[in-house]
Amino acid sequence: MRRRNKRILSETETAEEGFDDSSVEPGVWRYARAERASVIIDAENYFLLMQQAMTKARHRLLLIGWDFDTRIHLAHGRRWWQKAWRRECPSRLGSFILWLSRHNRGLEIRILKWSYGIFKFAARGSMLLDLIRWAPHRRIDFKFDTAHPVGCSHHQKIVVIDDRLAVCGGIDMTTNRWDTREHLEHDPRRKRPRGAEHGPWHDLTMMVEGEAAEALGALGRDRWRRAGGKPLKPVPEAAQSAWPDDLSADFTDVEIGIARTRAEYKGSPAVNEIEDLFVAHIKRARRFIYAESQYFASRRIAETIAERLREENPPEFVIVHARNADGWLEQQAMDHTRSRLVAMLEELDHKRRFHLYSPYTGRTPIYCHAKLMIVDDEILRIGSANFNNRSMGLDSECDVFIDCDRPVNRGCGEQIRRIRYSLLSEHCGVDIEEVGPLIERHGSMAAMIAAADSKNGCSLRPFQPEKLNGVEKTLADNTALDPEEPEEFFEPFVQGRGLFRTGSLLDRARRRLKSRRERRQ
Repeated sequence: MRRRNKRILSETETAEEGFDDSSVEPGVWRYARAERASVIIDAENYFLLMQQAMTKARHRLLLIGWDFDTRIHLAHGRRWWQKAWRRECPSRLGSFILWLSRHNRGLEIRILKWSYGIFKFAARGSMLLDLIRWAPHRRIDFKFDTAHPVGCSHHQKIVVIDDRLAVCGGIDMTTNRWDTREHLEHDPRRKRPRGAEHGPWHDLTMMVEGEAAEALGALGRDRWRRAGGKPLKPVPEAAQSAWPDDLSADFTDVEIGIARTRAEYKGSPAVNEIEDLFVAHIKRARRFIYAESQYFASRRIAETIAERLREENPPEFVIVHARNADGWLEQQAMDHTRSRLVAMLEELDHKRRFHLYSPYTGRTPIYCHAKLMIVDDEILRIGSANFNNRSMGLDSECDVFIDCDRPVNRGCGEQIRRIRYSLLSEHCGVDIEEVGPLIERHGSMAAMIAAADSKNGCSLRPFQPEKLNGVEKTLADNTALDPEEPEEFFEPFVQGRGLFRTGSLLDRARRRLKSRRERRQ
């Protein structure tokens, strides 16, 4: 947090020098090749693999996130030695960052997190001590990102190592995230920094190596500069790969697409690639969409799904999401909107193809923080964007995807299917080898989920919309707490906005449902 990096860009300094901010096609910022790519599921694997990768950094480590907590431990009960240094790496993140700086005098470490974290510091006393310990090390720079309109947030989760290895997805290096793929109902290793246990948590991200990582590096440097950081130049090519030794590649020599969300700010235009790409991917589905999201509250996504559900033979939709949002305010913003949208979609779902589930371990809900979409096993998409309005137009977001329609990606479908089966196996508590035969036997993912006989207590439970009172309906219908544009924070009840815009499918479904209820009364 150095004063020399405290400035905010003027209207004429909105991008890194030479940075191309334009989209290559609607919904896509860039396509770039990856020599290797892998999906990393849940934070036990992610934290350990990232520790391995970061010890291989030679020039620059760029960490960009919604949150960052130096008090967490990357390894839980597992001692891991970095052979190159012939000594043990610290497990605690704050100490590990300092260890990296001390053991590699040529390494720059740049950390960027959303500015809301400033208010959390009062409860993170030892994190303040970490920043003080870092201060003498000029090659460690920690910044808060305030470069967004009021009410918006910086939500990207990107790590770039030497511009050759990168991860993009939903996992922040912060508290409450660590969990295993087993999601044990009671696991004493799931602890907050002060010792209290936290609940089970599901998340994922994608790691890429090669030109795709270089593109994410350019995007990260641009974000750093927009947030007031000193411009960063591309780094020299590292002599060795930072790819973790313990990670096998899911894909080799593939093309990665990158999509973004960014609100208009200080002369920079709004970017809505993620929303446009979601709509295109939903329209493209022929057989099914399997998705995971923290929320289900986006008007435009719901309207696009509604259009598909009206078809004679609609695709199957299976969406795994958190039973409840995390915190009272988020529940008011997201949970009530979800109930309203699901009720309308059920009204339109004449073939019963729309299914919304929450993951459980025993009687305990697993918090689903993942952001994933798989379409027909032909598109694999992972990022930071949720199915809510904020991710479509307010917050800074970044998603990456693999599309089998791209010539270089032909043949990737089998591995995408394997990833889908792996996730269904995790959520339903069955062996991965059982998933395909169960789907074939029962005819659909929803039927397979209903018939699955869990071996470890994990399961997917159908979501049941809750009954809302008048105030809750009004807040949800007007998207007052989850607006589509920044200015709607200050004018939340303007006519023509909100979930049920006049003449839309959702509006017609609401009117029919209301009429039927009135006749019953």
